[in-house]
Amino acid sequence: MSALFDLTGKTAFITGSSRGLGFSYAEGLAAAGASVIVNGTQALTVQAAVDKLLSQGYKARGFTFDVTHEPSIEAMFTQLDQEQIAVDIVINNAGIQYRKPLVDLELGQWQRVLDTNLTSAFIVARAAARRMIARGKGGKIINIGSLTSQAARATVAPYTAAKGGIKMLTCSMAAEWAEFNIQSNAIGPGYILTDMNAALIENQSFDAWVKASNPSKRWGRPEELIGTAIYLASSASDYVNGQIIYVDGGWLAVL
Repeated sequence: MSALFDLTGKTAFITGSSRGLGFSYAEGLAAAGASVIVNGTQALTVQAAVDKLLSQGYKARGFTFDVTHEPSIEAMFTQLDQEQIAVDIVINNAGIQYRKPLVDLELGQWQRVLDTNLTSAFIVARAAARRMIARGKGGKIINIGSLTSQAARATVAPYTAAKGGIKMLTCSMAAEWAEFNIQSNAIGPGYILTDMNAALIENQSFDAWVKASNPSKRWGRPEELIGTAIYLASSASDYVNGQIIYVDGGWLAVL
């Protein structure tokens, strides 16, 4: 049974993985045997994440660039090509958030969220899939969605639009790449204890609402997403395609 989830010999690239949920995914896949490629926009943070993984005996390296910058993405994949390193698993995790009413939202803020949360997933997955198809050995694309892939909330319109787009982009990837043995799926985290949610966690009324509205009566923990990521990255999910798995404690079930 353990062989189903073994990632030994696989290389995984995780965007936005120098901290937060992205680092949890990187750490989890590394523990399952994968060599991981860490990404972020701050060189010191990326190196610190790589060093932490190496100190645990894992295989890791880092690339510092903004995933909205297509030439940087292509440059990384070209370098890996030259080193004869094949990316078998991609997790499109990079994301940002602006909390503003729609009427106060600036166009630049709207565009930045869509570029980071949605368009980057297309650019990265396209670069990876081209190589997976050429190699003929398939691969795994894991996009990170959200509860807002399914349900909207006030003041997070660009994030909601981007994560809704992630859901359908994942379906489109499956429709086009399944025949090449590429499985494209998504994870939809619920309310998780992360740095991005710090202001919400500290807001007593919002904290109370999260706990009251969720059947599990609590926030999720970053490590509770790792199992789903490993499942979707492994051979255990070889006939699962175009799906989004919500890891939300049951929140959407009672919406």
